[in-house]
Amino acid sequence: MPWHARLALDYSAEQQRSVARFRHDGPLRILQSLYPEGDAICHNVLVHPPGGLVGGDTLDIAITGTAGSHGLITTPGATRFYRSEGEAAVQRTQITLAADARLEWLPLEALCYSGCQAENRLRMELAPGAELLGWDVTALGLPNAGLPFERGSLLQHIEVPGTWLERGRLDATDHRLLQSPIGLAGQRCLASLFFVAGAPISKARRATLLDSARALADAHPLAMSAGATAPHAEVVVLRVLAPVVEPAMQLLRQVWQAWRAELWQLRSATPRIWSM
Repeated sequence: MPWHARLALDYSAEQQRSVARFRHDGPLRILQSLYPEGDAICHNVLVHPPGGLVGGDTLDIAITGTAGSHGLITTPGATRFYRSEGEAAVQRTQITLAADARLEWLPLEALCYSGCQAENRLRMELAPGAELLGWDVTALGLPNAGLPFERGSLLQHIEVPGTWLERGRLDATDHRLLQSPIGLAGQRCLASLFFVAGAPISKARRATLLDSARALADAHPLAMSAGATAPHAEVVVLRVLAPVVEPAMQLLRQVWQAWRAELWQLRSATPRIWSM
């Protein structure tokens, strides 16, 4: 039987403390709230106990943040899209932030197994004054395990309505896209780190973010397949291609730490679950 799961996670600021409350239907959970940086920032781990999605499964995640709140969300492991005989496996995430809310959306990678029919959708709506740091990391197949991405497809959709849209279908049979030097060039991991604001980012602030991302990328082994741009006045993006997940994630974490220090004067605070 397919799983149909929903999670609503709401952040609010109460007496200078960011508080998370959630409601769920089906196999989606939030673990205990943690405060490794103090009361102002609430760290949470989103858990999907089945461990992956097959054809017909649907996960709907709705996240809100009210004024003054700051949430950080990650996952304990990869999201896995397994082989499907027909129906799509769908994950939809909707993030809505009020003015003066902050969110860090940092799930670990999505793994697309050969034969999957997957859709991964992320939609972000920010009021003026809201800010979001997030990333999206996707791996096609498991090359280190000898399991290449030979069949199936992924529909990837990342959107800030009216501001920024990245949408594409990666099909295992589209060899021109997967192998061409103007496509994925044979790489099997594609990753993006993004800073999104609810109002135009000042030119000086955008330049600072771009300069730091480019400096870190230039010093990294993935320098030739990484680039930072500002596709809109409210968005700054670092994009990376890599043969496997680990080097891409390493670069994203370096830039994420630099950006949160530059944007919010916050020290590095790696979620505990990443080192377990």
